[in-house]
Amino acid sequence: MNDPHSSAAPALRRLLDLLASGAATEDFADVLADARRQGAPAAVLAEIDDATWQALRVHRTLRQHRRREAELTALFDTAGDLAASRDLDTVLQAIVRRARMLLGTDTAYLTLPDEAAGDTYMRVTDGSVSVLFQTLRLSLGDGLGGLVAQTARPYATPDYRTDDRFHHTGTIDAGVLDEGLVAIIGVPLLLGGQVIGVLFAADRSPRAFSPDEVALLCTLAAHAAIALDTAKSLADTRAALAELNTANELVRAHSAAVQRAERAHDRLTDLVLRGAEVPDVAAAVATLLGGEIAVLDAEGEPLAGRSAPAAELAEAVAASRAEGRSVRHRDLWVCAVLAGQDALGAMVLRGRPELDDADRRLFERAGVVTALLLLLRRSVAETENRVRGELLTDLLTTPDRDPAGLTARGRRLGVDLGRPHLVLVAEPAGAPGPAATDRTRLAGAAGRYLFGTRGISAEHGEAVVLLVPGAGDPEEAARRAAERLARLAGFPVTVGTGRPAADPPAIAASYAEGLRCLRALRVLGRAGEGASAQALGFLGVLLGDGHDVDGFVGATLGPLLDYDARRGTELVRTLRAYFDCGGSLTRAKDELHVHVNTVVQRLDRVEVLLGRDWNQPERSLELQLALRLQLLSGG
Repeated sequence: MNDPHSSAAPALRRLLDLLASGAATEDFADVLADARRQGAPAAVLAEIDDATWQALRVHRTLRQHRRREAELTALFDTAGDLAASRDLDTVLQAIVRRARMLLGTDTAYLTLPDEAAGDTYMRVTDGSVSVLFQTLRLSLGDGLGGLVAQTARPYATPDYRTDDRFHHTGTIDAGVLDEGLVAIIGVPLLLGGQVIGVLFAADRSPRAFSPDEVALLCTLAAHAAIALDTAKSLADTRAALAELNTANELVRAHSAAVQRAERAHDRLTDLVLRGAEVPDVAAAVATLLGGEIAVLDAEGEPLAGRSAPAAELAEAVAASRAEGRSVRHRDLWVCAVLAGQDALGAMVLRGRPELDDADRRLFERAGVVTALLLLLRRSVAETENRVRGELLTDLLTTPDRDPAGLTARGRRLGVDLGRPHLVLVAEPAGAPGPAATDRTRLAGAAGRYLFGTRGISAEHGEAVVLLVPGAGDPEEAARRAAERLARLAGFPVTVGTGRPAADPPAIAASYAEGLRCLRALRVLGRAGEGASAQALGFLGVLLGDGHDVDGFVGATLGPLLDYDARRGTELVRTLRAYFDCGGSLTRAKDELHVHVNTVVQRLDRVEVLLGRDWNQPERSLELQLALRLQLLSGG
């Protein structure tokens, strides 16, 4: 039987087992050492030593094959990621992580150029723990990465801190030191010969990187370059598609807007041709825009829709007039209605806080149509008013000559003289006999005031007369006309009116009454106001003939007025209260809020100043008339 120590077979079987199990390199040396301890012959030891050396070669080859297999697997996985993923961040993160895994480094990272800043920045990191390092930026030529980007060649260093091949900067060295990196390798990401980034792997201890490791990292960098190029191509494609879709949407929207504008234009034009009024156009525009439309005249008075405070809209109307288009005012849209530089009014849109360009243009086009309609109506109204003015002149001068003929003429002109009318007599405020230019301007203002109504106006004598349909409150009508005519004419206007009248003779009589009222207002110093003869009562009749009111009041109440002025007393007020209370001392003292004895004492002083007959019927009537005139004239 052979001695086991005289044969190398057991040792060879053990070496085969170590190869099969993938043991560490150190385990192979133990086989020879054990044989020596067991006293194997020199020939056996030589055979085992030779076999160990061959086994180590096989072991190294197998390890290289396994590593190569792992690298190829990682590269195939990376290629699969590129094919399957459209998320650039995911692909780059996978590449950096595999670079760290395959090279067995502590960290791996990738930098990309920032064309706007002219440097490079950290795009992806794996294994990094330093925020300073993760936000590091490198200029071209600075550090290892800057040199790689500048030369388009890979560089590696076993100890970056002491390697003087690279341009060290305080910022880069601080980031590397904060991360604790020592050995670094960087390879370029090349696309068409241009460096588009740098892929790094780094250790926190000194290390020499082999050519195989450099080649492996270059392969991964090539994959990263492909990923970046693919992502850029996809981004460009998506951008092109988005632009194409946007352009397509714009074309469709523009086509729809054009068609809608054509329909709107046709509808508005049809309304004008069919003789529609301003409210009809406003209603059509409101339907088209899905809001509420109001049309205001030049003074802010509503021609259609709800009124709006003219003072609040004045600034917006002025802005629209200056810009030549509609403007937004809070939650409203305002468009000036213009005929050249002549402001005819404004359109106001409610209920549409936002307007796109198409709807805004439609709103502005409606303003143009409204301007044309107003100009047409104004032209027709001016022509009709001239003809009607002739009728009004005949009504005021010869009402009794042919009442039936006048009524028939009025009916042909759309004026029903058989129905109640108010006669307003207006003149520019000031001295009698106004300048012809002011009267002409007032006549034009009267035409605009009556625009849209069945009223007529004409210059007659030194005044302008307006015949307004209706039997409303004469006092209110006169006051309102004075205010509005003043705004239209640009200067104060005085207006007097008589009672409502319903036939030619009654209209002439009402005109005479209104003229007397106008004269009374002038005498009372109330120029620029509006009033009715009925409201002035008998004072209107008296004053209409041009009596000297101030002289009459001074002659009648002069002693009392002088006494009150000198001593600060209230004799005039006391006398007025006494007459207003029907001669009752008790009621007068309540009205004046004084003691009854005070009233008695004041009336005694009145008797001293005016005479004992001051309370007699004739003198009492004269005093009451003077007190009334003094009160109406503002005294």
